[in-house]
Amino acid sequence: MVHIWERFSTKPKLRVSLFAFLLFLVFSPGDARLRRTRSVSPSTEGTVETYNKYYNYVELTGRLQALAQKYPHIANLSSIGRSVQGRELWVMRITQDPNTDSPGKPKFKYVGNMHGDETVSRQVLVYLVEHLLTKYAEEPRISELVNNTDIYIMPSMNPDGFEKSVEGDCSGENRGRNNANDVDLNRSFPDQFDGTTVNSSSVPEVMAVIRWIQEKKFVLSGNLHGGTVVASYPFDDSASHQQEGHYSQSEDDSLFRYLALVYSSNHPVMKTGQPNCPEAMEENFKDGITNGAKWYDVPGGMQDYNYLYGNCLEITMELSCCKYPPTAQLHNEWDLNRESLVAYIEKVHIGVRGYVKEALNGAALTNVSIVVTGIRHNLTTGKYGDYYRLLLPGTYDITAVATGYTSMTVYSVQVLEGKATECNFTLAPVVSEAAGSTTTHSIPSTDEPNIPTTTSANFSNSTQTRVYPSEGNSPPLPEHLPIQPQVFRHHNYADMELFLRKYSSEFPSIVHLYSVGRSVEQRELYVMVISDNPTVHEHGEPEFKYVANMHGNEVVGRELMLNLIEYLCRNYGTDLEVTKLVNNTRIHIMPSMNPDGYEASNEGDVKGTKGRNNSNNFDLNRNFPDQFATITEPRQPETVAVMNWLKGNPFVLSANLHGGSLVVNYPYDDDKKGLSQYSQSPDDKVFQQVSRAYSQENPLMHNGHPCEELYPDEYFEEGITNGAQWYNVPGGMQDWNYLNTNCFEVTIELGCVKYPLARDLPQYWEQNRRSLLQFIHQVHHGIKGTVSDSRDGTGIPNATISVEGIDHNVTTAHTGDYWRLLVPGTYSITASAHGYKSVRTYATVQKDGVEVVDFRLTRVHSDSNGQPIEGPQPTKNPSEKEFESLIKDLSLGQGLEKLVRDTATEKIFRYQRYKELSAFLRGLTLNFPQITSLHSLGQSVEFRTILALEISNKPEEAEPSEPKIRFVAGIHGNAPVGTELLLEFAACLCINYGKNPVITRLVNETRIVIVPSINPDGREQSVEKQCTSTQGLANAHGKDLDTDFFGNASQRVVESQPETRAMMDLILDKSYTLSVALDGGALVATYPYDKPVQSVENEGTLKYLASVYANNHPKMHLGETGCSNNGQIGNIPDGVMRAAERLSHMGSMKDFSMDFGHCPEITVYTGCCLYPPAEQLATLWAENKKPLLSMLVEVHKGVRGVVRDKSGKPIVGAIIVLNGGVRVFTVEGGYFHALLAPGNHNIEAVADGYQQQRQEVVVSSYEAAISLIIEFDMDNSIFGLPREFVVASAAASMTALVVTACIIWCVCAAKSNRQKDGFHRLRQHRDDYEDEIRLTSMGSKKSLLAHEFQDESESDEETLYANKI
Repeated sequence: MVHIWERFSTKPKLRVSLFAFLLFLVFSPGDARLRRTRSVSPSTEGTVETYNKYYNYVELTGRLQALAQKYPHIANLSSIGRSVQGRELWVMRITQDPNTDSPGKPKFKYVGNMHGDETVSRQVLVYLVEHLLTKYAEEPRISELVNNTDIYIMPSMNPDGFEKSVEGDCSGENRGRNNANDVDLNRSFPDQFDGTTVNSSSVPEVMAVIRWIQEKKFVLSGNLHGGTVVASYPFDDSASHQQEGHYSQSEDDSLFRYLALVYSSNHPVMKTGQPNCPEAMEENFKDGITNGAKWYDVPGGMQDYNYLYGNCLEITMELSCCKYPPTAQLHNEWDLNRESLVAYIEKVHIGVRGYVKEALNGAALTNVSIVVTGIRHNLTTGKYGDYYRLLLPGTYDITAVATGYTSMTVYSVQVLEGKATECNFTLAPVVSEAAGSTTTHSIPSTDEPNIPTTTSANFSNSTQTRVYPSEGNSPPLPEHLPIQPQVFRHHNYADMELFLRKYSSEFPSIVHLYSVGRSVEQRELYVMVISDNPTVHEHGEPEFKYVANMHGNEVVGRELMLNLIEYLCRNYGTDLEVTKLVNNTRIHIMPSMNPDGYEASNEGDVKGTKGRNNSNNFDLNRNFPDQFATITEPRQPETVAVMNWLKGNPFVLSANLHGGSLVVNYPYDDDKKGLSQYSQSPDDKVFQQVSRAYSQENPLMHNGHPCEELYPDEYFEEGITNGAQWYNVPGGMQDWNYLNTNCFEVTIELGCVKYPLARDLPQYWEQNRRSLLQFIHQVHHGIKGTVSDSRDGTGIPNATISVEGIDHNVTTAHTGDYWRLLVPGTYSITASAHGYKSVRTYATVQKDGVEVVDFRLTRVHSDSNGQPIEGPQPTKNPSEKEFESLIKDLSLGQGLEKLVRDTATEKIFRYQRYKELSAFLRGLTLNFPQITSLHSLGQSVEFRTILALEISNKPEEAEPSEPKIRFVAGIHGNAPVGTELLLEFAACLCINYGKNPVITRLVNETRIVIVPSINPDGREQSVEKQCTSTQGLANAHGKDLDTDFFGNASQRVVESQPETRAMMDLILDKSYTLSVALDGGALVATYPYDKPVQSVENEGTLKYLASVYANNHPKMHLGETGCSNNGQIGNIPDGVMRAAERLSHMGSMKDFSMDFGHCPEITVYTGCCLYPPAEQLATLWAENKKPLLSMLVEVHKGVRGVVRDKSGKPIVGAIIVLNGGVRVFTVEGGYFHALLAPGNHNIEAVADGYQQQRQEVVVSSYEAAISLIIEFDMDNSIFGLPREFVVASAAASMTALVVTACIIWCVCAAKSNRQKDGFHRLRQHRDDYEDEIRLTSMGSKKSLLAHEFQDESESDEETLYANKI
């Protein structure tokens, strides 16, 4: 540590956090996992220590190498990195069998000479190495310690600083303290209060140690310094950074004090607490220990980093007052520290230790948190599921916590003095709450340790671009000769299988053997994965593959792959290149894609064809779907298996190994015109680059004239060629890879002779071994990164990465990571995903290295929770959030696959006739009454009951808030496979309910109705093993029931069949969200309509639902119907088509469900044979189990919600209009649920008397349904106009009428008065009146009134008025 006077230094400290910067720069060449094991030459000096000199770098290296050579059974010397000036950071590993990792041994480390001028630590650690090695066979104490502990000793972390220091300098005046960039290494680690304040490129020593700490998961550590004599423990600084006197207490303060006392109490000077250093005579430390921050504040110290971020407890030991004392004092310093050093190592065995395993299969669980009640500091398990939790004697409650598993607590664990108490945990899987979520800012690259960052949580659209040096930038190493394969021979299938099993058993930590399927003759298509975590896809790590022996008689690739497996396994951990490739790449090797053809081939075949094809005599490299040609040959099992394999893994780069020439062949392999001419792909430059990478390492290939004796006119410039320019290959595998997956594949012809003699195999290995490795390196070029949600950093799967100017996109994997191969240059890169705003950035790809470009996308029209902005928002309880997480888990990665495996049931399949079927269904209700209910829908013509089984946690209760799904089969009695599949599906759900948590939750949250046989009469008439017979297709009246569903009486010619009426009543319930009908006679999923229509509303959603089923089926999604028995041969894109395109007809159940049940229905044709043999039922169940379960998951997606008025009253019968077309209706409680394809959708809600509501939603392919609350206001419109406007207009009109009437009355009144003033009375006597009466006796009374008064006025107006009266 700093000398005393340095404690009072006032040098300002940079507070700006560079944490994020450190995160990506920390992974530079020299990965701690890539152990640089040196070639050790015999040393001329003896191995007996003299204690009379300091070792400079060269001497230290020689000394350590000599010791490692002398004690290889317990010592291994490696380097974890290099200093600024290129000196190795040597680490001596001391343990029994030091070249392998094994569980049960806690890891311990000592680090010395961190400050270059504090030199005692450097020497005593060399002495400690010698002491442990020489006393191993002599002292039982040392033997036990070495046998049971994995000890790592680094004598010098700062070799550059040491070389600058001067012996006798006690106060550090010669500036050797810092590294060659003049940076204090013990102020350069990420700090809990300040983040990172040092540019990581200036401290390669710190970066190397961080990687080392992250990888090894040390349990206990000591950091040795000089300048006084004391043991200092965390924390080294505080938030206030008070210069001294502030006790900064960690959660394990008592334990740290104890560990510090172990060292000090065994040190004769340190334990006095009075070091009596000349420059600080007054300084004392009680018991020889101190809290670091209380002594003085040290931000960025290594011991705090170990504790907070490295799973490791570390203290700092100051060994001497003088930093660089004279050599004469070295022996005394060793004597003072020897016992302390050994005793401190022994404390790695105190506390609690154990393993955490998975309950179902006993697999080790890594990164499980071990929580001790009352101590807020957790640690995590290692790669074997092992943990070591140092604790003081006492009683503790200890819990193991892992995402996706039920936590387990062991109470009252007794920790005694001495050896650790063993406490093991077994965790049962449950629903994961946040599986798959990643945060871009804290995701390490394949080369970096996981260092926490201090970036803000409030992100907008952004990208981050980071450049990593390529693997080739590492300083040159001393020559290392890798182990080469020793035995070369041809391996037949049995021999190859044993070879693979042997290496799988011998190297389990880096090897995983699996099969992707079987050949025609039932041989396994084996794949060997080689990686540091071989069983899973690691986020950010690219997937690479080699496929060989596609043509059975082209065998060189097969043998080279076995050689490569041996080479990678034997050299892992000792060869830098191999170790880097294995640690940073998941390498899949398929030695033989055509094992049947190989068995038929003959050694010595130069250019023949025997064994080339598979057992069905089909060329597998002409059997893949093609972009230009229609492949009419039936898809072979080997092809299907490989296609499924490729679809299930995010491969980035691949090579298909052939024989018969010597060249790398790249896409395209054929041309639209079928001519042999250059057929260029959008990534032509990339393909040329990776092809050259292979050919340039093979001089004979690169020469371009490979087979002059066989093909004298053949020439390939630089040893590469465009496939179609060489010759046309329709149906090839490499083009299918490129066009249908993210994978770039080339075809490599490895030699002129297809099946060479065994004695020639060594030369093929020698010619190709460098090429094989160099080609794998190419997967680490271009760009890579993560596309994540800006809300929470969750990775977005299936996001599209597009490059401007290149018409070929790639998509993200399940956790949002991607890789995109590119040649050097500057590119415009865009990331886009359904429901998100696209983000574009620029990236420059260097010749050597990978550009890391991360994207954070913001959802469209959503708030921070992803919900529509307007309107009330539904609240979610923890159970709902847990279920949403379950749906996501089942939609991504291997969630559904795991569910299929976990719910396997024993079953001997056979066909069941009506009586057995009825008994089976009743048996389910008797055995599982709490979740089943059996109903009669009606009877068939022959009075057989049509049964419907409901499966739900409350089968007798209506639960309108839950989606309801209908599974039906047997509408055609001659296709009974669907019936048997649904019976087994029902049994699977019932048997696993309460046992499997996923099935239990799905049943609890879904109303499942299963109708296994709509046409039981036809079923009784049908005959097994009749693949095309129509016997039993119709009901007992001879009616095809799938032509009998008519909703309008005007469309019906005759009365509907009883089976039809029963199903129509069920469909008209209108409460179903989705219906799946199973049929036979093809291998395809169809969606509405069966009737011929010009356009289909919501076709995108209907097609998507059918594709979900097809994509989860191992064969259907490949698009090959292959039904030669009924003439249906050809490719169906993605195995999905509109029903009318297959067989158009009227009156189908599917169409009725759409038009009158308002429920989408897909029809799945499960196989070409209508009534296959019963022996095939098990295979058909295996193929359809996952798709059926996927429908249970899919029914919980889309959009759901409740419609209510402002008072909270639910509105039943409201119409939900989807994208202006399809309608669904709210049911009891105002609930609705609509399935929608991923993307943006407009939702309109309409109800009588209420205002129409509109919302836009974004639907994801992997997230649970978006929840909406739609609140209606009363409809204030009249005649389509606002009520207020209509009322105001009516009031204005009435007012105007009243005013007008008043005006008229007033005018009339005024006129009347004026007229009376201008009249005089006529014929006042009766005599005068009688004559008039007689003359007008035939006239009207109006005439009399008209003449009663005579007007004297002469105006026209008054005359007119008089005439009107």
